[in-house]
Amino acid sequence: MSETPIIDLQDVHVTFRTRTGPILRPNKIHAVRGVNIALRPGETLGIVGESGCGKSTTANVMCGLQQATEGHVFFKGEEVTNRSAKDRLRIGRVVSVVFQDPATALNARMVVRDQLADPLAVHGVGDSSSRAARVEDLIRMVGLPSSALDALPGQLSGGQRQRVAIARALALEPDAIIADEPTSALDVSVRAQILNLLTDLKRELGLAMVFISHDIQTVRYISDRIAVMNGGLVVEEGPTPEVMNNPQHPYTKTLLGAAPSLLHA
Repeated sequence: MSETPIIDLQDVHVTFRTRTGPILRPNKIHAVRGVNIALRPGETLGIVGESGCGKSTTANVMCGLQQATEGHVFFKGEEVTNRSAKDRLRIGRVVSVVFQDPATALNARMVVRDQLADPLAVHGVGDSSSRAARVEDLIRMVGLPSSALDALPGQLSGGQRQRVAIARALALEPDAIIADEPTSALDVSVRAQILNLLTDLKRELGLAMVFISHDIQTVRYISDRIAVMNGGLVVEEGPTPEVMNNPQHPYTKTLLGAAPSLLHA
């Protein structure tokens, strides 16, 4: 595994101003407080914690959707903390995101074929015929029939929509995927199918992946390394067997003692 991380966050803070408090001194929310975390080629990093712990904000910094208030962000060894439009375009080619709810992540008025071709057109990849061939490959890659290409998202099930969202994330052949609670909006019966699909694609394509969840047992299933977040901090991090079998932080022990895996709940 290469020593240079795809993404490296060093002492990253993210602070949001609220609409409460005095006009000149609004209250602030410290969503991320000095996070140090890196994603290396080929690995799956699981980020786990309860709602509001800062895990999604951390992921947004990793993929360029959120600017760090303080600290440093490196992309393949190059600092992009104060990223330019060119940096954002380059990061978008290498890191893709699968969001929590495919119903809102997909355009309800565009057929699947156009949604998969759109990233290729935006980034100027190939000509019309090569894009059409790539779209056919993508839909097969995620286990859907070609007939799904002419459907609108509303004509598909939740699991099928999430497969389309995964296909779209793969369109530009990224080095890494950030999956932000990709199964929480799905029926229990299809959660394991989506997790298995992500695992298979990661292995077949040599992808790195950040997998975000509030369920530590689901994170255990898919991750090589786990980072446990609480209150905007990474309170524990290490190889999955080490964190699961010998947790050091009380919060990690609390997560492990909580509800059974959502795969089976």
